[in-house]
Amino acid sequence: MESWPLSFPNSNSTWTAKQNKLFENALAIYYKETPDRWHNIAKVIGGTTEEEVKRQYEILLEDIKCIESGKVPLPNYRKIGGSSGLNNVSNQEERLKNLKLK
Repeated sequence: MESWPLSFPNSNSTWTAKQNKLFENALAIYYKETPDRWHNIAKVIGGTTEEEVKRQYEILLEDIKCIESGKVPLPNYRKIGGSSGLNNVSNQEERLKNLKLK
C-alpha cells in the first residue's frame, strides 16, 4: 500500500512521507482494542506525541470520508493498451468498492 498523499483538503499535517508510512504500518499492527494504542504508535513513529498521533488519525478518517463521498477525485488510471471511456466508469466504480477501509 502506498503512503497517503500529504495534501488532502482537510490535512494540516506536516508529517513526512516516512512518518506517514510508519503511521500506516503501526495502525495495521495496533488495532482499536490494543491497550495503549496511541502511545505504541507514537513510539513507532518517534518524535511525536500520542495527541499528535490521534490528530493524524482523525485527519486520516476525514480524508477517507472525503474520498468515499467523491469529494476527492480518483486519478484517471488507464489500462495498458488503452481503454475506451466506457470502461472508465466501471473501472472507477470497481476501485471505489475496493477502497472501503472501514
